[in-house]
Amino acid sequence: MSKRRVAYYYDHDVGAFTYGLGHPMKPQRMRITHELVSAYGMLDKMHVLRARRATAEEITRFHTDEYVHFLSKVTPETVEELTYHGTRFLVGDDNPAFDGLFEFCSLSAGGSIEAAHRLTSGAADIAINWAGGLHHAKKREASGFCYVNDIVLGIIELLRYFPRVLYIDIDCHHGDGVEEAFYTTDRVMTCSFHKFGEYFPGTGTQEDRGRGKGKGYAVNVPLKDGITDDAFKSIFEPVISKITEVFQPSAIVLQCGADSLAGDKLGCFNITMNGHANCVQFVRKLGVPLMLLGGGGYTVKNVGRTWAYETACALGIEEDIDPNMPWNEYFEWFGPRYRLEVVRNNMEDLNVKDGSLDKIRETALRHLSELRHAPSVGLQDIPGESLGEHLGFSSRQLQTDELDEKLAQHMRFMNSLLEVDGSEESDDLEVDSDDSSGSRRVNRSSRRIRSSKQRMSIVDNQLHHIPSREDSAFHDSGCGWLNSDPQAPPKTPSIRRLFFQSDARWDDRLQRVLVRADGLAMPVNVADVMEDGGHGVEPDGSDPEDEMEVEEEGES
Repeated sequence: MSKRRVAYYYDHDVGAFTYGLGHPMKPQRMRITHELVSAYGMLDKMHVLRARRATAEEITRFHTDEYVHFLSKVTPETVEELTYHGTRFLVGDDNPAFDGLFEFCSLSAGGSIEAAHRLTSGAADIAINWAGGLHHAKKREASGFCYVNDIVLGIIELLRYFPRVLYIDIDCHHGDGVEEAFYTTDRVMTCSFHKFGEYFPGTGTQEDRGRGKGKGYAVNVPLKDGITDDAFKSIFEPVISKITEVFQPSAIVLQCGADSLAGDKLGCFNITMNGHANCVQFVRKLGVPLMLLGGGGYTVKNVGRTWAYETACALGIEEDIDPNMPWNEYFEWFGPRYRLEVVRNNMEDLNVKDGSLDKIRETALRHLSELRHAPSVGLQDIPGESLGEHLGFSSRQLQTDELDEKLAQHMRFMNSLLEVDGSEESDDLEVDSDDSSGSRRVNRSSRRIRSSKQRMSIVDNQLHHIPSREDSAFHDSGCGWLNSDPQAPPKTPSIRRLFFQSDARWDDRLQRVLVRADGLAMPVNVADVMEDGGHGVEPDGSDPEDEMEVEEEGES
Protein backbone atom coordinates (compact mmCIF):
# COMPACT_ATOMS: atom_id res chain seq x y z
CA MET A 1 0.00 0.00 0.00
CA SER A 2 1.10 3.59 -0.59
CA LYS A 3 2.91 5.26 2.27
CA ARG A 4 0.95 7.94 4.08
CA ARG A 5 2.18 10.49 6.60
CA VAL A 6 0.49 9.69 9.90
CA ALA A 7 0.25 11.90 13.00
CA TYR A 8 -0.61 10.09 16.22
CA TYR A 9 -1.89 12.07 19.23
CA TYR A 10 -1.59 10.64 22.71
CA ASP A 11 -1.40 12.07 26.23
CA HIS A 12 -0.16 9.82 29.03
CA ASP A 13 -2.57 11.45 31.48
CA VAL A 14 -5.70 10.28 29.66
CA GLY A 15 -5.59 6.78 31.14
CA ALA A 16 -5.50 8.09 34.71
CA PHE A 17 -9.10 9.31 34.72
CA THR A 18 -12.06 7.21 35.85
CA TYR A 19 -15.80 7.67 35.50
CA GLY A 20 -16.30 5.82 38.76
CA LEU A 21 -16.41 2.31 40.13
CA GLY A 22 -18.56 0.03 37.96
CA HIS A 23 -19.04 2.55 35.14
CA PRO A 24 -18.81 0.98 31.64
CA MET A 25 -16.64 3.74 30.18
CA LYS A 26 -12.95 3.12 30.91
CA PRO A 27 -10.47 5.82 29.77
CA GLN A 28 -7.74 3.29 30.53
CA ARG A 29 -8.49 1.68 27.15
CA MET A 30 -6.50 4.48 25.47
CA ARG A 31 -3.45 3.56 27.54
CA ILE A 32 -3.87 -0.11 26.64
CA THR A 33 -4.10 0.81 22.96
CA HIS A 34 -0.94 2.89 23.21
CA GLU A 35 0.93 0.04 24.90
CA LEU A 36 0.03 -2.30 22.04
CA VAL A 37 0.98 0.30 19.42
CA SER A 38 4.32 0.71 21.17
CA ALA A 39 4.87 -3.06 21.57
CA TYR A 40 4.37 -3.58 17.83
CA GLY A 41 6.98 -0.91 17.04
CA MET A 42 4.61 1.47 15.28
CA LEU A 43 5.64 4.64 17.11
CA ASP A 44 8.81 4.98 15.03
CA LYS A 45 6.77 4.94 11.81
CA MET A 46 4.63 8.01 12.55
CA HIS A 47 4.75 11.44 14.17
CA VAL A 48 3.88 10.93 17.83
CA LEU A 49 2.53 14.16 19.32
CA ARG A 50 1.08 15.32 22.60
CA ALA A 51 -1.82 17.63 21.84
CA ARG A 52 -2.23 21.01 23.46
CA ARG A 53 -5.23 20.85 25.76
CA ALA A 54 -8.27 22.72 24.51
CA THR A 55 -9.13 25.92 26.32
CA ALA A 56 -12.61 26.85 27.48
CA GLU A 57 -12.74 29.46 24.71
CA GLU A 58 -12.03 26.84 22.05
CA ILE A 59 -14.70 24.51 23.43
CA THR A 60 -17.28 27.33 23.21
CA ARG A 61 -16.94 27.27 19.43
CA PHE A 62 -19.72 24.70 19.66
CA HIS A 63 -20.89 24.41 23.27
CA THR A 64 -22.64 27.20 25.15
CA ASP A 65 -20.71 29.44 27.51
CA GLU A 66 -22.75 28.45 30.55
CA TYR A 67 -22.26 24.73 29.86
CA VAL A 68 -18.50 25.09 29.47
CA HIS A 69 -18.37 27.20 32.62
CA PHE A 70 -20.29 24.46 34.41
CA LEU A 71 -17.85 21.77 33.23
CA SER A 72 -14.92 23.82 34.48
CA LYS A 73 -16.47 24.23 37.95
CA VAL A 74 -18.34 21.01 38.70
CA THR A 75 -17.01 18.47 41.19
CA PRO A 76 -18.57 15.38 42.76
CA GLU A 77 -19.35 17.51 45.81
CA THR A 78 -21.05 20.37 43.94
CA VAL A 79 -22.82 18.44 41.18
CA GLU A 80 -26.24 18.46 42.88
CA GLU A 81 -26.19 22.19 43.34
CA LEU A 82 -24.77 23.09 39.92
CA THR A 83 -27.08 20.76 37.99
CA TYR A 84 -30.14 22.00 39.89
CA HIS A 85 -30.59 18.53 41.36
CA GLY A 86 -30.02 16.66 38.11
CA THR A 87 -32.28 18.70 35.84
CA ARG A 88 -29.59 20.45 33.75
CA PHE A 89 -26.25 19.73 32.06
CA LEU A 90 -25.73 16.22 33.53
CA VAL A 91 -29.14 14.57 33.24
CA GLY A 92 -29.50 10.97 34.37
CA ASP A 93 -26.83 8.57 35.62
CA ASP A 94 -24.86 8.00 32.40
CA ASN A 95 -22.63 11.05 32.87
CA PRO A 96 -21.23 11.35 36.39
CA ALA A 97 -19.25 14.35 37.61
CA PHE A 98 -15.88 12.77 38.34
CA ASP A 99 -12.67 14.38 39.54
CA GLY A 100 -10.76 16.07 36.71
CA LEU A 101 -13.78 16.15 34.38
CA PHE A 102 -12.85 19.33 32.54
CA GLU A 103 -9.23 18.26 32.17
CA PHE A 104 -10.39 14.99 30.60
CA CYS A 105 -12.64 16.89 28.20
CA SER A 106 -9.84 19.28 27.26
CA LEU A 107 -7.56 16.32 26.48
CA SER A 108 -10.11 14.74 24.16
CA ALA A 109 -11.10 17.99 22.45
CA GLY A 110 -7.53 19.24 22.17
CA GLY A 111 -6.45 16.07 20.38
CA SER A 112 -9.16 16.38 17.73
CA ILE A 113 -8.56 20.11 17.21
CA GLU A 114 -4.83 19.57 16.86
CA ALA A 115 -5.44 16.64 14.49
CA ALA A 116 -7.52 18.96 12.32
CA HIS A 117 -4.72 21.54 12.37
CA ARG A 118 -2.28 18.86 11.25
CA LEU A 119 -4.45 17.98 8.26
CA THR A 120 -5.24 21.54 7.23
CA SER A 121 -1.58 22.54 7.36
CA GLY A 122 -0.66 19.65 5.07
CA ALA A 123 1.78 18.22 7.63
CA ALA A 124 -0.03 14.85 7.67
CA ASP A 125 -2.30 12.76 5.47
CA ILE A 126 -3.86 10.86 8.39
CA ALA A 127 -4.28 12.09 11.96
CA ILE A 128 -5.24 9.75 14.82
CA ASN A 129 -6.79 10.65 18.19
CA TRP A 130 -8.15 7.55 19.91
CA ALA A 131 -9.16 9.68 22.92
CA GLY A 132 -11.71 11.48 20.72
CA GLY A 133 -14.90 10.37 19.01
CA LEU A 134 -17.34 11.36 21.77
CA HIS A 135 -20.26 11.80 19.41
CA HIS A 136 -23.26 12.02 21.77
CA ALA A 137 -22.45 15.32 23.52
CA LYS A 138 -24.96 18.09 22.80
CA LYS A 139 -24.50 21.83 22.64
CA ARG A 140 -25.56 22.38 26.24
CA GLU A 141 -25.83 18.92 27.74
CA ALA A 142 -23.80 15.75 28.25
CA SER A 143 -25.16 12.51 26.85
CA GLY A 144 -24.14 8.86 26.51
CA PHE A 145 -20.81 9.13 28.42
CA CYS A 146 -19.86 12.17 26.27
CA TYR A 147 -19.38 15.65 27.75
CA VAL A 148 -17.63 17.65 25.01
CA ASN A 149 -18.20 16.85 21.33
CA ASP A 150 -14.60 16.85 20.10
CA ILE A 151 -15.77 15.65 16.68
CA VAL A 152 -17.80 18.80 16.03
CA LEU A 153 -14.91 20.97 17.23
CA GLY A 154 -12.53 19.15 14.88
CA ILE A 155 -14.89 19.44 11.91
CA ILE A 156 -15.39 23.15 12.58
CA GLU A 157 -11.62 23.57 12.33
CA LEU A 158 -11.51 21.54 9.11
CA LEU A 159 -14.22 23.72 7.57
CA ARG A 160 -11.95 26.74 7.85
CA TYR A 161 -9.82 25.27 5.04
CA PHE A 162 -11.82 22.49 3.37
CA PRO A 163 -15.08 23.24 1.50
CA ARG A 164 -16.70 19.85 2.28
CA VAL A 165 -16.19 17.38 5.13
CA LEU A 166 -17.59 13.84 5.31
CA TYR A 167 -18.23 12.35 8.74
CA ILE A 168 -18.55 8.54 8.94
CA ASP A 169 -19.69 6.82 12.14
CA ILE A 170 -19.35 3.04 12.61
CA ASP A 171 -20.15 3.08 16.32
CA CYS A 172 -22.98 0.76 17.37
CA HIS A 173 -24.88 3.83 18.63
CA HIS A 174 -26.21 6.57 16.37
CA GLY A 175 -23.97 9.64 16.11
CA ASP A 176 -26.78 11.96 17.12
CA GLY A 177 -24.68 14.80 18.53
CA VAL A 178 -22.67 15.31 15.33
CA GLU A 179 -25.71 14.93 13.08
CA GLU A 180 -27.63 17.46 15.14
CA ALA A 181 -24.79 19.99 14.97
CA PHE A 182 -24.66 19.95 11.15
CA TYR A 183 -28.29 19.09 10.42
CA THR A 184 -28.96 22.28 8.42
CA THR A 185 -25.77 22.65 6.39
CA ASP A 186 -24.60 21.06 3.14
CA ARG A 187 -20.90 21.52 3.85
CA VAL A 188 -20.84 18.52 6.19
CA MET A 189 -22.37 15.17 5.28
CA THR A 190 -22.91 12.82 8.20
CA CYS A 191 -23.23 9.09 7.60
CA SER A 192 -23.98 6.79 10.54
CA PHE A 193 -24.14 2.97 10.56
CA HIS A 194 -25.82 1.98 13.81
CA LYS A 195 -28.27 -0.25 15.64
CA PHE A 196 -31.82 1.10 15.69
CA GLY A 197 -34.88 -0.05 17.62
CA GLU A 198 -35.25 0.25 21.40
CA TYR A 199 -31.62 1.22 21.57
CA PHE A 200 -29.82 4.36 22.72
CA PRO A 201 -30.18 7.14 21.66
CA GLY A 202 -33.32 6.12 19.76
CA THR A 203 -32.63 8.35 16.76
CA GLY A 204 -31.25 7.75 13.27
CA THR A 205 -34.02 6.53 10.98
CA GLN A 206 -33.64 6.83 7.21
CA GLU A 207 -36.30 9.53 7.25
CA ASP A 208 -33.94 11.80 9.22
CA ARG A 209 -32.16 13.33 6.24
CA GLY A 210 -31.42 16.89 7.28
CA ARG A 211 -33.39 20.08 7.04
CA GLY A 212 -33.31 23.27 5.03
CA LYS A 213 -30.05 23.67 3.16
CA GLY A 214 -28.82 20.43 4.71
CA LYS A 215 -31.69 18.28 3.46
CA GLY A 216 -30.23 15.08 2.05
CA TYR A 217 -26.85 15.54 3.72
CA ALA A 218 -27.62 13.40 6.77
CA VAL A 219 -27.41 9.72 5.84
CA ASN A 220 -28.56 7.10 8.33
CA VAL A 221 -28.17 3.34 7.96
CA PRO A 222 -30.21 1.70 10.75
CA LEU A 223 -29.27 -1.93 11.36
CA LYS A 224 -30.50 -4.82 13.48
CA ASP A 225 -28.78 -7.20 15.88
CA GLY A 226 -26.04 -9.59 14.84
CA ILE A 227 -24.73 -8.04 11.63
CA THR A 228 -21.55 -9.83 10.45
CA ASP A 229 -18.45 -8.75 8.54
CA ASP A 230 -19.74 -9.67 5.09
CA ALA A 231 -23.14 -8.09 5.63
CA PHE A 232 -21.63 -4.89 7.03
CA LYS A 233 -19.16 -4.69 4.15
CA SER A 234 -21.97 -5.19 1.62
CA ILE A 235 -23.68 -2.01 2.80
CA PHE A 236 -20.73 0.10 3.98
CA GLU A 237 -18.71 0.13 0.78
CA PRO A 238 -21.55 0.85 -1.70
CA VAL A 239 -22.93 3.69 0.45
CA ILE A 240 -19.54 5.32 1.05
CA SER A 241 -18.62 4.94 -2.62
CA LYS A 242 -21.83 6.69 -3.65
CA ILE A 243 -21.25 9.45 -1.12
CA THR A 244 -17.74 10.15 -2.42
CA GLU A 245 -19.09 10.23 -5.96
CA VAL A 246 -21.88 12.67 -5.16
CA PHE A 247 -20.47 14.73 -2.30
CA GLN A 248 -16.76 14.70 -3.28
CA PRO A 249 -15.44 15.34 0.24
CA SER A 250 -12.30 17.38 0.78
CA ALA A 251 -11.62 15.67 4.11
CA ILE A 252 -13.04 12.68 6.00
CA VAL A 253 -13.55 12.12 9.72
CA LEU A 254 -14.00 8.43 10.62
CA GLN A 255 -15.33 7.64 14.09
CA CYS A 256 -14.19 4.09 14.90
CA GLY A 257 -16.44 3.26 17.84
CA ALA A 258 -15.49 -0.25 18.98
CA ASP A 259 -18.79 -1.17 20.60
CA SER A 260 -19.84 -2.54 17.20
CA LEU A 261 -17.41 -5.42 17.77
CA ALA A 262 -18.62 -8.90 18.65
CA GLY A 263 -18.88 -9.49 22.38
CA ASP A 264 -19.05 -5.85 23.44
CA LYS A 265 -20.74 -5.29 26.80
CA LEU A 266 -23.15 -2.67 25.44
CA GLY A 267 -23.10 -3.55 21.74
CA CYS A 268 -25.20 -6.01 19.77
CA PHE A 269 -23.29 -6.51 16.49
CA ASN A 270 -21.18 -9.51 15.45
CA ILE A 271 -18.29 -7.78 13.67
CA THR A 272 -14.73 -9.05 14.06
CA MET A 273 -11.59 -6.94 14.35
CA ASN A 274 -10.80 -7.47 10.66
CA GLY A 275 -14.33 -6.54 9.61
CA HIS A 276 -14.15 -3.35 11.68
CA ALA A 277 -10.71 -2.46 10.33
CA ASN A 278 -11.92 -3.01 6.76
CA CYS A 279 -13.76 0.31 7.07
CA VAL A 280 -10.46 2.07 7.85
CA GLN A 281 -8.73 0.33 4.95
CA PHE A 282 -11.50 1.22 2.51
CA VAL A 283 -11.61 4.91 3.50
CA ARG A 284 -7.81 5.13 3.45
CA LYS A 285 -7.78 4.01 -0.19
CA LEU A 286 -9.88 7.03 -1.16
CA GLY A 287 -6.76 9.19 -0.80
CA VAL A 288 -8.54 12.01 1.05
CA PRO A 289 -7.13 13.68 4.20
CA LEU A 290 -8.39 11.45 7.00
CA MET A 291 -8.94 11.87 10.74
CA LEU A 292 -9.36 8.68 12.79
CA LEU A 293 -11.13 9.00 16.13
CA GLY A 294 -12.15 6.61 18.89
CA GLY A 295 -15.61 6.41 20.37
CA GLY A 296 -17.54 3.70 22.17
CA GLY A 297 -16.21 0.33 23.18
CA TYR A 298 -16.74 -1.30 26.57
CA THR A 299 -14.93 -4.62 26.38
CA VAL A 300 -11.60 -2.96 27.06
CA LYS A 301 -9.19 -5.60 25.76
CA ASN A 302 -11.04 -5.82 22.43
CA VAL A 303 -10.97 -2.04 22.09
CA GLY A 304 -7.20 -2.00 22.54
CA ARG A 305 -6.71 -4.81 20.04
CA THR A 306 -8.84 -3.18 17.37
CA TRP A 307 -7.51 0.36 17.63
CA ALA A 308 -3.93 -0.88 17.64
CA TYR A 309 -4.61 -2.92 14.49
CA GLU A 310 -6.36 0.04 12.85
CA THR A 311 -3.31 2.17 13.62
CA ALA A 312 -1.35 -0.36 11.59
CA CYS A 313 -3.96 -0.05 8.82
CA ALA A 314 -3.43 3.72 8.78
CA LEU A 315 0.30 3.12 8.37
CA GLY A 316 -0.35 0.48 5.71
CA ILE A 317 1.58 -2.25 7.56
CA GLU A 318 -1.31 -4.46 8.69
CA GLU A 319 0.10 -7.36 6.68
CA ASP A 320 3.28 -7.22 8.74
CA ILE A 321 1.51 -7.43 12.10
CA ASP A 322 2.06 -10.71 13.95
CA PRO A 323 -1.26 -11.98 15.35
CA ASN A 324 0.66 -13.47 18.28
CA MET A 325 0.81 -10.60 20.70
CA PRO A 326 4.24 -9.34 21.85
CA TRP A 327 4.98 -8.76 25.50
CA ASN A 328 3.52 -5.55 26.90
CA GLU A 329 2.43 -4.07 30.21
CA TYR A 330 -1.10 -5.51 29.83
CA PHE A 331 -0.07 -8.85 28.36
CA GLU A 332 -1.92 -10.91 30.99
CA TRP A 333 -5.20 -9.18 30.15
CA PHE A 334 -5.30 -10.86 26.74
CA GLY A 335 -5.21 -14.47 27.92
CA PRO A 336 -5.75 -17.25 27.32
CA ARG A 337 -5.14 -16.81 23.56
CA TYR A 338 -2.80 -13.78 23.64
CA ARG A 339 -3.59 -12.96 20.04
CA LEU A 340 -4.43 -9.73 18.22
CA GLU A 341 -7.92 -10.76 17.17
CA VAL A 342 -11.61 -10.32 17.97
CA VAL A 343 -13.53 -13.35 16.76
CA ARG A 344 -17.23 -13.61 15.94
CA ASN A 345 -19.74 -15.47 18.08
CA ASN A 346 -22.84 -17.52 17.29
CA MET A 347 -25.21 -14.55 17.29
CA GLU A 348 -27.88 -14.68 14.59
CA ASP A 349 -27.85 -11.94 11.94
CA LEU A 350 -31.37 -10.52 11.90
CA ASN A 351 -30.52 -8.18 8.99
CA VAL A 352 -30.09 -11.06 6.56
CA LYS A 353 -32.82 -13.22 8.06
CA ASP A 354 -35.66 -10.78 7.29
CA GLY A 355 -34.09 -9.26 4.16
CA SER A 356 -34.11 -5.74 5.61
CA LEU A 357 -30.46 -5.08 4.70
CA ASP A 358 -31.18 -4.94 0.96
CA LYS A 359 -34.07 -2.52 1.49
CA ILE A 360 -31.95 -0.22 3.64
CA ARG A 361 -29.13 -0.23 1.08
CA GLU A 362 -31.51 0.56 -1.78
CA THR A 363 -33.14 3.37 0.15
CA ALA A 364 -29.80 4.95 1.11
CA LEU A 365 -28.50 4.80 -2.47
CA ARG A 366 -31.76 6.24 -3.82
CA HIS A 367 -31.60 9.17 -1.41
CA LEU A 368 -28.00 9.87 -2.42
CA SER A 369 -28.90 9.74 -6.10
CA GLU A 370 -31.36 12.59 -5.52
CA LEU A 371 -28.47 14.92 -4.67
CA ARG A 372 -27.58 16.64 -7.92
CA HIS A 373 -24.04 17.84 -7.36
CA ALA A 374 -21.43 18.55 -4.74
CA PRO A 375 -22.11 21.82 -2.91
CA SER A 376 -19.60 24.58 -3.46
CA VAL A 377 -18.49 27.34 -1.15
CA GLY A 378 -16.50 30.48 -1.79
CA LEU A 379 -13.19 30.17 0.02
CA GLN A 380 -10.99 33.09 1.06
CA ASP A 381 -7.79 33.65 2.97
CA ILE A 382 -8.26 32.75 6.62
CA PRO A 383 -6.07 34.29 9.31
CA GLY A 384 -4.17 31.82 11.44
CA GLU A 385 -5.10 33.74 14.57
CA SER A 386 -8.00 35.85 15.71
CA LEU A 387 -7.88 39.65 15.79
CA GLY A 388 -7.73 39.58 19.58
CA GLU A 389 -4.80 37.18 19.57
CA HIS A 390 -3.01 39.30 16.95
CA LEU A 391 -3.38 42.39 19.14
CA GLY A 392 -2.19 40.49 22.19
CA PHE A 393 -5.54 40.19 23.97
CA SER A 394 -5.71 36.44 24.51
CA SER A 395 -8.30 34.93 26.82
CA ARG A 396 -5.60 34.03 29.32
CA GLN A 397 -4.53 37.69 29.63
CA LEU A 398 -7.97 39.01 30.47
CA GLN A 399 -8.23 39.88 34.14
CA THR A 400 -11.59 40.04 35.87
CA ASP A 401 -12.40 41.57 39.20
CA GLU A 402 -15.00 40.60 41.79
CA LEU A 403 -17.68 42.81 40.21
CA ASP A 404 -17.24 41.10 36.82
CA GLU A 405 -17.70 37.69 38.43
CA LYS A 406 -20.84 38.79 40.26
CA LEU A 407 -22.36 40.31 37.12
CA ALA A 408 -21.59 37.18 35.11
CA GLN A 409 -23.09 34.99 37.82
CA HIS A 410 -26.23 37.14 37.93
CA MET A 411 -26.67 37.00 34.14
CA ARG A 412 -26.27 33.22 34.09
CA PHE A 413 -28.90 32.94 36.80
CA MET A 414 -31.35 35.17 34.93
CA ASN A 415 -30.82 33.28 31.68
CA SER A 416 -31.38 29.97 33.41
CA LEU A 417 -34.74 31.19 34.74
CA LEU A 418 -35.90 32.25 31.30
CA GLU A 419 -34.70 29.04 29.65
CA VAL A 420 -36.78 26.86 31.98
CA ASP A 421 -40.07 28.12 30.58
CA GLY A 422 -38.88 28.33 27.01
CA SER A 423 -37.53 24.79 26.95
CA GLU A 424 -40.69 23.32 28.51
CA GLU A 425 -42.83 24.92 25.80
CA SER A 426 -40.64 24.00 22.84
CA ASP A 427 -38.99 20.67 23.64
CA ASP A 428 -42.16 18.60 23.25
CA LEU A 429 -42.80 19.96 19.75
CA GLU A 430 -40.27 19.39 17.01
CA VAL A 431 -40.55 20.01 13.31
CA ASP A 432 -40.42 16.91 11.15
CA SER A 433 -36.95 16.84 9.61
CA ASP A 434 -38.29 15.51 6.30
CA ASP A 435 -41.06 18.08 5.84
CA SER A 436 -39.96 19.95 2.72
CA SER A 437 -43.17 21.98 2.47
CA GLY A 438 -42.20 23.93 5.59
CA SER A 439 -45.47 23.22 7.36
CA ARG A 440 -45.31 22.89 11.14
CA ARG A 441 -46.39 19.57 12.57
CA VAL A 442 -45.49 17.47 15.54
CA ASN A 443 -42.81 14.89 14.79
CA ARG A 444 -43.84 11.71 16.58
CA SER A 445 -40.84 9.80 15.32
CA SER A 446 -37.84 8.64 17.26
CA ARG A 447 -36.67 12.20 17.91
CA ARG A 448 -39.42 12.66 20.48
CA ILE A 449 -37.26 11.09 23.17
CA ARG A 450 -35.28 14.33 23.33
CA SER A 451 -38.06 15.87 25.40
CA SER A 452 -36.78 17.50 28.56
CA LYS A 453 -38.95 15.16 30.64
CA GLN A 454 -37.44 11.87 29.47
CA ARG A 455 -33.96 10.63 28.66
CA MET A 456 -32.83 7.25 27.36
CA SER A 457 -29.93 5.62 29.16
CA ILE A 458 -27.08 4.15 27.12
CA VAL A 459 -26.61 1.44 29.76
CA ASP A 460 -30.09 -0.14 29.83
CA ASN A 461 -31.65 1.51 26.71
CA GLN A 462 -34.71 2.46 28.75
CA LEU A 463 -36.51 5.81 28.96
CA HIS A 464 -36.21 7.42 32.38
CA HIS A 465 -38.33 10.26 33.71
CA ILE A 466 -36.30 13.34 34.56
CA PRO A 467 -38.06 15.58 37.13
CA SER A 468 -38.25 19.24 36.31
CA ARG A 469 -37.43 21.90 38.85
CA GLU A 470 -41.09 22.30 39.72
CA ASP A 471 -41.48 18.55 40.29
CA SER A 472 -38.56 18.25 42.67
CA ALA A 473 -38.57 18.84 46.41
CA PHE A 474 -36.80 22.13 45.74
CA HIS A 475 -38.16 25.10 43.89
CA ASP A 476 -36.72 28.32 42.59
CA SER A 477 -38.22 31.34 44.30
CA GLY A 478 -36.30 33.76 42.13
CA CYS A 479 -33.58 34.18 44.74
CA GLY A 480 -32.18 30.66 44.82
CA TRP A 481 -33.34 27.13 45.55
CA LEU A 482 -35.55 26.75 48.60
CA ASN A 483 -36.83 23.59 50.20
CA SER A 484 -40.55 23.13 49.67
CA ASP A 485 -43.12 20.79 51.08
CA PRO A 486 -42.56 17.36 49.48
CA GLN A 487 -46.24 16.53 50.05
CA ALA A 488 -47.44 19.53 48.09
CA PRO A 489 -48.53 18.95 44.47
CA PRO A 490 -46.11 20.13 41.77
CA LYS A 491 -46.64 23.68 40.65
CA THR A 492 -47.73 24.39 37.11
CA PRO A 493 -45.12 26.58 35.43
CA SER A 494 -46.33 29.93 34.18
CA ILE A 495 -45.96 31.00 30.58
CA ARG A 496 -43.55 33.81 31.48
CA ARG A 497 -41.79 34.41 34.76
CA LEU A 498 -42.23 37.87 36.32
CA PHE A 499 -39.39 38.86 38.59
CA PHE A 500 -41.21 41.72 40.36
CA GLN A 501 -44.16 44.07 39.99
CA SER A 502 -42.94 47.61 39.43
CA ASP A 503 -44.67 50.95 39.92
CA ALA A 504 -42.17 52.59 37.58
CA ARG A 505 -43.23 53.68 34.12
CA TRP A 506 -41.44 55.40 31.24
CA ASP A 507 -42.87 58.77 30.19
CA ASP A 508 -42.35 59.46 26.48
CA ARG A 509 -43.06 63.19 26.84
CA LEU A 510 -40.68 63.85 29.70
CA GLN A 511 -38.25 61.14 28.60
CA ARG A 512 -37.87 60.04 32.21
CA VAL A 513 -38.86 57.24 34.55
CA LEU A 514 -41.83 58.09 36.76
CA VAL A 515 -43.09 56.28 39.85
CA ARG A 516 -46.76 56.61 40.79
CA ALA A 517 -47.40 57.00 44.51
CA ASP A 518 -50.67 58.24 46.08
CA GLY A 519 -51.96 59.22 42.66
CA LEU A 520 -48.92 61.37 41.88
CA ALA A 521 -46.31 60.59 39.21
CA MET A 522 -42.88 61.55 40.45
CA PRO A 523 -39.57 61.52 38.53
CA VAL A 524 -37.02 59.28 40.19
CA ASN A 525 -33.55 57.93 39.67
CA VAL A 526 -33.56 54.58 37.86
CA ALA A 527 -30.86 53.16 40.13
CA ASP A 528 -32.96 53.99 43.22
CA VAL A 529 -36.00 52.28 41.69
CA MET A 530 -34.05 49.10 40.91
CA GLU A 531 -32.49 49.07 44.36
CA ASP A 532 -35.96 49.34 45.92
CA GLY A 533 -37.38 46.52 43.83
CA GLY A 534 -39.28 48.78 41.42
CA HIS A 535 -41.56 50.45 44.00
CA GLY A 536 -39.88 53.83 44.24
CA VAL A 537 -40.10 56.17 47.21
CA GLU A 538 -42.78 58.04 49.08
CA PRO A 539 -43.88 61.53 47.89
CA ASP A 540 -41.78 63.14 50.61
CA GLY A 541 -38.72 61.28 49.39
CA SER A 542 -38.52 58.81 52.26
CA ASP A 543 -38.50 55.04 52.06
CA PRO A 544 -41.72 53.46 53.42
CA GLU A 545 -39.75 50.59 54.91
CA ASP A 546 -37.45 53.05 56.72
CA GLU A 547 -40.46 54.85 58.20
CA MET A 548 -41.89 51.57 59.39
CA GLU A 549 -38.64 50.74 61.12
CA VAL A 550 -38.56 54.13 62.83
CA GLU A 551 -42.12 53.73 64.10
CA GLU A 552 -41.32 50.29 65.45
CA GLU A 553 -38.28 51.65 67.26
CA GLY A 554 -40.35 54.48 68.73
CA GLU A 555 -43.00 52.10 69.97
CA SER A 556 -40.45 49.89 71.60
